[in-house]
Amino acid sequence: MNDLANSHPAELDWPFFEDSHRDFKARLDDWCKTHLAHAHHDESRDAMDAECIRLVRLLGAGGWLKYAVSGVSYGAASDVIDTRQLCLLRETLAFHNGLSDFAFAMQGLGTGAISLMGNADQKQRYLPRVASGQALSAFALSEPDAGSDVAAMQCSATATADGYVLNGRKTWISNGGIADFYVVFARTGEAPGEGLSGSPGRGAKGISAFIVDADTPGLTIEERIDVVAPHPLATLQFDNCQVAANQRIGEAGQGFKVAMATLDVFRTSVAAAALGFARRALHESIAWARSRQMFGQSLGDFQITQTKIAQMATLLDAATLLTYRAAWLRDQGTRITREAAMAKLCATENAQQIIDMAVQMHGGMGVKKGVMVESLYREIRALRIYEGATEVQQLIIGKDLLKG
Repeated sequence: MNDLANSHPAELDWPFFEDSHRDFKARLDDWCKTHLAHAHHDESRDAMDAECIRLVRLLGAGGWLKYAVSGVSYGAASDVIDTRQLCLLRETLAFHNGLSDFAFAMQGLGTGAISLMGNADQKQRYLPRVASGQALSAFALSEPDAGSDVAAMQCSATATADGYVLNGRKTWISNGGIADFYVVFARTGEAPGEGLSGSPGRGAKGISAFIVDADTPGLTIEERIDVVAPHPLATLQFDNCQVAANQRIGEAGQGFKVAMATLDVFRTSVAAAALGFARRALHESIAWARSRQMFGQSLGDFQITQTKIAQMATLLDAATLLTYRAAWLRDQGTRITREAAMAKLCATENAQQIIDMAVQMHGGMGVKKGVMVESLYREIRALRIYEGATEVQQLIIGKDLLKG
């Protein structure tokens, strides 16, 4: 098989990138080939927990986590997150090892609210430890009855003389059970009401964001959740969990704004992760088509194989263009709610098609446990759901176009 990942793929010559991004990608590829070539693949829960922690430490020691946070004085690579670097990181890590992408992404998503809207004290207490890989973070937004519909949130934070008391549940929380702290969104004002994710309605008001350390009394792990592509995931329970006032991020009632600002950054990076999985599937398919012999010729000699490879490459390029358009626009200071939604929708849906074609091309080997395309098939499915399902992205795009 050819070497994994060209250090200077053709898309880096597109005008979305600068020379610094090209150098960054080359360094990252070299690091991944050295450190992720023999990554652990035991999928038991304890093994996944340990491997995720190890990967966070490894990414921190390698200097890559500093690109997931902002503020040079807090251990970050720059004062503003470079969205293109963020996306190149997720795409490249996903290409090499899915769990390493997860480990990196949760460090960024879990601290995105602190990077964007935290005060100096909060940034100093949490960001350096995250950037160095010494602390694991998590983003606790979803609830049993409030996933895509954030405005239906019921977890409450009642103000007291000393701060707030949190009560309720959060579920589908990545890094749940291993995180050192959680950024938790809870209702401090109005009662729940109808409202679509991305569209602040009556029910979106009165939500606030809090940093809750994992050892805070009243916070427990109610359930660990196992999914098709194993990674640390849990339901959190808050029972009279007391949080100091200085742990609130931003102003009271601004939590919806904090959450949406965080997702605007990291939703584009989800698209980039999908690109990484899809690009690996295409890479594996080309190598398989060249080496697999049948009926006296290689699989790649059949026209049906060539048409599938062409379709996969075209779907991948289309998604790549939308993803890095969104990343480039955000780095120019443009609000990208619609562009990020388009990127995530296209990249995750296209990647699902590409990987499905790769599995089909591999035949029986495509569904054998431990084969790369089988792993990719399980990895990609969740990306069409988390951080806003495909259907929610369609609604965001349509509403934005009609409003404009």
